[in-house]
Amino acid sequence: MQAAPLRMNLPSDPPLHEALSLAMTPSTEAAPPASPDPEADPALRWQALIAQVGRELAEPLTAALERVTTLNTTGRIDRQGLRALRDEIDRARQAGLLCQQMARLASGRIRQSHERVHLTNTLQSVLAYRARELHAHGIRLTQALRPAEVRLDASMLFALLNALVDWWIPTTVGAVDLQVTMRNWPERARLVCRIQHQPSDQPTTADMDGLTERLSTLHWHLLEETARTLGLIVERQIDGVHATVSIEFPTTVTATFEEVMHAQDAHDFVDSVNSKPLAGSHVLVVASRRDVRVQVRESLKAMGLVLDFVHSVNEAQAFCQEGLPHAIVFESALRGTRLEHLFDGIRREVPEFVFIELLDEGRTFEIAAVSHTGMARVGRDAIATSLPSALVYELTRVM
Repeated sequence: MQAAPLRMNLPSDPPLHEALSLAMTPSTEAAPPASPDPEADPALRWQALIAQVGRELAEPLTAALERVTTLNTTGRIDRQGLRALRDEIDRARQAGLLCQQMARLASGRIRQSHERVHLTNTLQSVLAYRARELHAHGIRLTQALRPAEVRLDASMLFALLNALVDWWIPTTVGAVDLQVTMRNWPERARLVCRIQHQPSDQPTTADMDGLTERLSTLHWHLLEETARTLGLIVERQIDGVHATVSIEFPTTVTATFEEVMHAQDAHDFVDSVNSKPLAGSHVLVVASRRDVRVQVRESLKAMGLVLDFVHSVNEAQAFCQEGLPHAIVFESALRGTRLEHLFDGIRREVPEFVFIELLDEGRTFEIAAVSHTGMARVGRDAIATSLPSALVYELTRVM
């Protein structure tokens, strides 16, 4: 017998500081007899999030500590153990980065730049970026995507869709069905994602609380918080061996477009760099010189990016085999046959992938559209002022 489906509707909850204030205010009303619902009580929702943070930090760090203890005792660690240690530390790092993103969203101080965005094209772009990861995990995609446009912050939509992919990759056992449909009334675009979270030949679990906890990862919480910030309506249903997520877009570009525009505040339209439009995007920096790496890190530290650094083309190739970043920034001195081979392989998968070349000197700033190399180029002396602008322009161009 299948367990009853669980539905989760996400209202527009107050940000974290308001939720905690509500939690600490004594109530004069009698408590209702029903069990508390985390989705209806912001304080309980944040309590569940903090518990999840503890789990996702403690598990890899405990395993890493055991390996370090063994290393301290024996003085030896093999290549496989070293790789496992690195993976465990990276998992804890990723959990920390997710917490930072959620804290920024929950602060209530994000300034969004609302613009007309093609939802279907953006989704297809995200899937192209993540194709290698999906293939590596054996995930099959079926798509029925109706063209739809929405009005919201383009970079946050990109982050939302990546959070959705990040959520389903570790929880899916084989198949993901994606649909973009249109509701008749009110006329709204809706993205529906249906995953299979356990094999069909396994008995359906009756422990819905345990199943909900397993599916409520930090990536799910990030998706929730991003959707709330964007004003979207999210529902999750867990039924048998499947879970279905529905994301509804109230600001769909339709006949009610004038109403949407009238509701926008003048503060919604701000400079794209200052509003951190690429927060959460993943950039790989390939630089052999430490001073260049420091210069790049300093120039990008205020943008909310996930930055990874490698020293050589071989390390870049190994990094990209595990999953593509959203952009690659590289030293001009590293250009050669191996780097060109890496570029060709990536562009066969993602034709408009963003590469930015750092020239050895000068204040050059060329976007890909005018560069004779077909890549954006930034001179060494212009990294601090021009590299952030180059990333904003190139990445938002292909989103």
